[in-house]
Amino acid sequence: MVVSTLIANGTVVTAVGQYNADILIESGRIAQLGTNLNAPGAARIDATGMYVLPGAIDPHTHFDTPFGGKYTTVDDWHTGTIAAACGGTTTVVDFALQTKGQSLRQAIDGWHTKADGKAVIDYGFHAMVQDLTDSVRLEIPAMIDEGIPSFKVFMAYKGGVQTDDETLLRTMFLAREHGGLTMVHAENGDAIVVVQERLAAEGKLAPVYWALARPPELEAEATHRAIVLAKLAQTPLYVVHVSNGLAAAEISRARGEGQPVFGETCPQYLMLSVENLEEPNGAGAKYVCAPPLRTKEHRDAMWRALANGTLQAVGTDHSAWLFKGMKDQSLNDFRGIINGMPGVEERLFILFTYGVLTGRLSLTQFVDITATAPAKLFGLYPRKGDIAIGTDADLVLWDPKKEWTLRVGDMHSNVDYCVYEGLPVTGWPALVLSRGEVIARDRKFAGKSGGGEFLRRQRFPV
Repeated sequence: MVVSTLIANGTVVTAVGQYNADILIESGRIAQLGTNLNAPGAARIDATGMYVLPGAIDPHTHFDTPFGGKYTTVDDWHTGTIAAACGGTTTVVDFALQTKGQSLRQAIDGWHTKADGKAVIDYGFHAMVQDLTDSVRLEIPAMIDEGIPSFKVFMAYKGGVQTDDETLLRTMFLAREHGGLTMVHAENGDAIVVVQERLAAEGKLAPVYWALARPPELEAEATHRAIVLAKLAQTPLYVVHVSNGLAAAEISRARGEGQPVFGETCPQYLMLSVENLEEPNGAGAKYVCAPPLRTKEHRDAMWRALANGTLQAVGTDHSAWLFKGMKDQSLNDFRGIINGMPGVEERLFILFTYGVLTGRLSLTQFVDITATAPAKLFGLYPRKGDIAIGTDADLVLWDPKKEWTLRVGDMHSNVDYCVYEGLPVTGWPALVLSRGEVIARDRKFAGKSGGGEFLRRQRFPV
């Protein structure tokens, strides 16, 4: 194993600026930054013409995750993290789902079993709280002590994982008291059921009605309600996968009043629209996700929310299902379509091409929303998310000029389609390093199975 590596002649890009520098890596960490570094015996990598970026962090993935007792995502921790690595992502934080009657300990242990020996990049877990019994309440401080300081509560999926406001507020109080961060899937699940029933009674069951049953107003209402409860609990709040301008406006208002509310959006809400759900022959089922795809106006609002700081991160909500044999099993009734789509590999290409190169985002904002801000929010900074002396040498050598096209045959996920099929992109991860070791070269996996490590994350910095 190479102990020392010198990355020479690159343009280092961080969340605060860019500069020309060499990077000396020793024992998996950045040891020196400077020009014309002298490192006898170090392996040398020439980064001329390349941006050197911090390895990206995806704070929202679902690997090896069950659905409805019948299906499991087609990407496990091996294929899912390979796809991430080949897209320039070197850390993921996945959701450990607690089922009814299960302790958080059991849920987390189950996720460790899924990931251990399979993940090829570093990883952490969020705990999903569904059943907040007295014993589970006692577990939350222990989870935080173990490096799992973030807890997700679903406000949607009535009859499934949806919880009530009591559970949400109690979770918020516990998180505040012990240095945790509460996360919410913000949609009004009760109201969604009513709208779905009315649409079904009218015979409106095609895939596009999935979106029409979950209008932006119901996401905005739930976002507002979560913000009010977080203010009452005096605790920070993170809203996952924000999809529309109404919900973003709620976050913007709260932040403007000084409330610690944070949010993410996803590539699908930046590039796709409700029109994709109308693709013929049932193909619209590929695009069923929650919250659903929105109109172009809301898509533009998401770009603005990233640019102006209303939203701090872009996760993917990577939830990969086959179209044939999974998503196509309920084409005549949208209520039964498995929701979720892939995206862990495509994220950086979308943001660089249609964000940076169009002028919607600066290069430093690109780094911030994909690496630095997630590292800070989820207790990984300064070890991850930056390029500085002492940080892990998670680095991406990014060719900013290479033009190519997204196609399913070039992706590494086990899914049988690409939601961005045929989309031209610019930007290419020529080399991806995790703790100083090359794990991907020209979008081909070059690491080792099980090379990823579980990350014990720090408490939220209240």
